[in-house]
Amino acid sequence: MGSMNIMLFHSTYGLRPAVHRAADRLRAAGHEVWTPDLFEGRTFDTVEEGMEFKDEVGKDELLKRAVLAAAPYSERGLVYAGFSFGASVAQTLALGDEKAKGLLLLHGTSDIAENAEADGLPVQLHVAEPDPFETDDWLTAWYLGMGRAGADVEVYRYAGAGHLYTDPDLPDHDEEAAEATWRTALGFLDSLEEDAG
Repeated sequence: MGSMNIMLFHSTYGLRPAVHRAADRLRAAGHEVWTPDLFEGRTFDTVEEGMEFKDEVGKDELLKRAVLAAAPYSERGLVYAGFSFGASVAQTLALGDEKAKGLLLLHGTSDIAENAEADGLPVQLHVAEPDPFETDDWLTAWYLGMGRAGADVEVYRYAGAGHLYTDPDLPDHDEEAAEATWRTALGFLDSLEEDAG
């Protein structure tokens, strides 16, 4: 079994221990994982503080940092992944990278450019139900938009879980939903390997 090269982006909380634990879990399954720090060492205890900092730095600068982090590895064919804000970054990069092997979105999505092309790109989204940041109407429009772009999308919803339910250090945490998410995500990555092989 081969392994995937995964670029895993953190949420607006910054590069917290949960991101490293997630990366370790993926590595234990045989994958190579990078966890770029788009906030250059800053982490936050509340989503509000994180969002304030994100807005201060600015979307363009953060995307530039993400692109620079991924660039040295993109020739290998990356799977882009991320948590919440990091998922929106991962989506933007994956849709702009014709060598992308897959897109794993945890707790987040992003706008889709009109001319986006994701020719057969395998995409898996895991999101709470309901989620204040990812409303049903938004997700329906997102799903249709990704389909129009040519992506192959699977969506998993977790009733009653908090927004960032995979992070054990946050009040959002839901262990059952988190374990189900990782089981499904690891299966998704295995399916990408089979296609690649």
